[in-house]
Amino acid sequence: MSAGFGLLRLSPRTFWSMTPRELERAMSVLAPATRAGIGRGELAELMRAFPDKSMEAMKDG
Repeated sequence: MSAGFGLLRLSPRTFWSMTPRELERAMSVLAPATRAGIGRGELAELMRAFPDKSMEAMKDG
């Protein structure tokens, strides 16, 4: 509530009518930026380290 009323300066009516998802999105502007995702190189490393099972191996169980 303190974030909604104090930081976002929402009116009580607006605050109480918001869904939890709407409130989370509104508060996300207050959080530091997060990393966008992994790059191609990191993905390639993960794919080498953790390869998918082949279709034949999946059929054999």
